[in-house]
Amino acid sequence: MKSNAYLGLGGNIGKPVAAFKAALSLISDFASVISVSRLYRSTPFGYAEQPSFINAAAHLTTELKPFELLDALQKVEQDLGKRKVFENGPRAIDLDLLLFEQLVVKTERLVLPHPAILERDFVLRPLSDIDPGLTNPAWFGKTLEWALTNLQKKFITEEPEEWEYLK
Repeated sequence: MKSNAYLGLGGNIGKPVAAFKAALSLISDFASVISVSRLYRSTPFGYAEQPSFINAAAHLTTELKPFELLDALQKVEQDLGKRKVFENGPRAIDLDLLLFEQLVVKTERLVLPHPAILERDFVLRPLSDIDPGLTNPAWFGKTLEWALTNLQKKFITEEPEEWEYLK
């Protein structure tokens, strides 16, 4: 049985748009890519002395279970050269599992829904592009559209020109 999953994609060194395309191509080996958001440019979160990030979101369907999908996504990151130097530091590619069906999971390895969805505009806005009516039990009935309208926006600086090449 296929499950719906939503990913956040980010990167700020090298060529993030090319990295996103390569990641989506590799992901298609174990999931179907249903849709991809527009791309957004955002200021760095945490460590500020680095280039702006390019962010997007993708909707997938997969037969993998959540931890299997997480493992597969981490392998894609490794295959594309992700090297974590330090927390919130620069990176060529970052793939975050944001949602998996309506699951609420809290383990050391995986938290679903991803805690940053409703806190960070650079995660919320691309995900809302895909499905503004999306909700999760952890959000007490609130939708992404509600969060986008009611939460303070502070990370998006401008829409990068490169976004059209991902479509």
